[in-house]
Amino acid sequence: MGAMSLRTQSPEPSESQESAGSSGAVHRAGFACFVGRPNAGKSTLTNALVGQKVAITSNRPQTTRHTVRGIVHRPDAQLILVDTPGLHKPRTLLGERLNDVVRTTWAEVDVIGFCLPANQKIGPGDRFIAKELAGIRKTPKVAIVTKTDLVDSKALAEQLIAIDQLGKELGFEWAEIVPVSAVGDKQVSLLADLLIPLLPEGPTLYPEGDLTDEPEQVMVAELIREAALEGVRDELPHSIAVVVEEMLPREDRPADKPLLDIHANLFIERPSQKGIIIGPKGKRLKDVGIKSRKQIEALLGTPVFLDLHVKVAKDWQRDPKQLRRLGF
Repeated sequence: MGAMSLRTQSPEPSESQESAGSSGAVHRAGFACFVGRPNAGKSTLTNALVGQKVAITSNRPQTTRHTVRGIVHRPDAQLILVDTPGLHKPRTLLGERLNDVVRTTWAEVDVIGFCLPANQKIGPGDRFIAKELAGIRKTPKVAIVTKTDLVDSKALAEQLIAIDQLGKELGFEWAEIVPVSAVGDKQVSLLADLLIPLLPEGPTLYPEGDLTDEPEQVMVAELIREAALEGVRDELPHSIAVVVEEMLPREDRPADKPLLDIHANLFIERPSQKGIIIGPKGKRLKDVGIKSRKQIEALLGTPVFLDLHVKVAKDWQRDPKQLRRLGF
């Protein structure tokens, strides 16, 4: 039975025939979420599936704070990806909130994809998540082996067997075990093919053009935060929150030359961090502005004037009032 779950085709023959076969083709729509320890490739995979950058990717843990949904549109299905923050052992109130968000999300989705990097042995962090998953009985679980471009076929085979074993040890069976490389775009569409039969039948839930249902302001804030973290991750990995105060089209502009004014605040926890973010003679903050502005313009398809300010919100990660104000 174990080897069965390593197949790379749909788990239920009846379902794959249904969707491919009869003229009254079945339409499926539902929610999937990717879980995995920080840096397991969850956001990169979301972006590869959706084909556009929607979740922020970073080489540091805990950067995805908001539930960013990417939407994969297919003629016979709509797969909505919910990007939860990584589950981890909480040290702060923010950490506990993030974990609550994760567990609630897991209980509400139709399928869970557990991302495990091909180039790292299964560790305590993975077991911690797998144990939590074992407790969510009803939801089908797909093991996704990411970063397969970084290993040879022998190492990949060993990882696939270890993942199969992990499920057995914890008393559940993977609906599928799929190796992918989002960077090399290998098997990414196959992954969508395997997730879709696990969704319930139903009509589309979002209009065709939608790629994410996050308000644009949240996505803009994420892009600014990502740019601000570049180069200071070691010093301030979680100490930056970004709030977009307003996004307004500039008045008195000709129709063919619009300009969007965006005013945003970067919040840090302590005054001593201000200098790190601003940099000598304001150079770092200026770079953050230039970098994020380009990405925001690409996202929104319009020229942008970006006004950034750095403010101190003392120990915001531990203070419920501040967390609420900053959108957590």
